[in-house]
Amino acid sequence: MSDIELDDLSKRAPRAAEIPGPLSIGSNEWVPDAVSSYWAWSTASLLILISLILSVSPRLLLFLSETANAPEKRTVLTSLESFLAIHSSIWLSAIAISLVLNIPSLPPVDVVPRHQSAPRHPLLIPLAVAGSLSAFLAYNTKAVGSLANIVFVGSGTIGLWGAWAAVFGDSSSVSKKTGADKHTSAFIFGNKSAASVQKKEWLKKRKA
Repeated sequence: MSDIELDDLSKRAPRAAEIPGPLSIGSNEWVPDAVSSYWAWSTASLLILISLILSVSPRLLLFLSETANAPEKRTVLTSLESFLAIHSSIWLSAIAISLVLNIPSLPPVDVVPRHQSAPRHPLLIPLAVAGSLSAFLAYNTKAVGSLANIVFVGSGTIGLWGAWAAVFGDSSSVSKKTGADKHTSAFIFGNKSAASVQKKEWLKKRKA
């Protein structure tokens, strides 16, 4: 009678499909990371709270900054303090909004466009809006001298460049007629999704 050898299954490494995690290699289903979502919501809430304190609670700022040896209690922020507080509040709010808008989630499958353009930077829109608002406020602030001009130029550059990138950033690489990416090519491998192939198909349908 022959001996039968049994393998010790407890020492075997788990298969890829059995390893828990946000992405299972053996399946096509992607599951968002809950820990990252909780961190994003908590961080965004904290940044919004700090932003509100900086922008709408000057007395609270004065109370928190008081020391025991202060000669007298102030009731109003200086022009420089007010300027820095409001602009810091704007940028903190933009970062908080960016965190919330970029929390991982499951996208609906049925609304994915056929010709999907390259993804934008996640901070593009929030920081462009924040830069434009900061530049507008700095332009209308005269009490801090040339500091307002420096902030206006820097924030205005971020805002205007961001607006241009959002509207016209990648329009030259996508065909307006077919929506195909012009970076693709049908050379050698005969890619049917290439811009040249898509244009030929579009011309054939137009002539028909």
